Amino acid sequence: MEIRLSTEYLTVEQAAEYLGTGVRFIRRLVAERRVVFYKVGNHVRFKRSDLEAFAQSGRVEPVQVSWSGGRVVA
Repeated sequence: MEIRLSTEYLTVEQAAEYLGTGVRFIRRLVAERRVVFYKVGNHVRFKRSDLEAFAQSGRVEPVQVSWSGGRVVA
């Protein structure tokens, strides 16, 4: 019998790599409960979709700015 491990759940290290951050930042997000995570025994795991939602929540839309004579024109 073959057991397939799900790649849907990421470790702290994999989550840090996925978001392009350090492991310490991910652990702080968990400690502050700023990101969705799953406890499996003593282990912390993340779903890619939850990490993507976290990243998208910080999305800032660009604005169109017009300049005239060194000043912003509304």
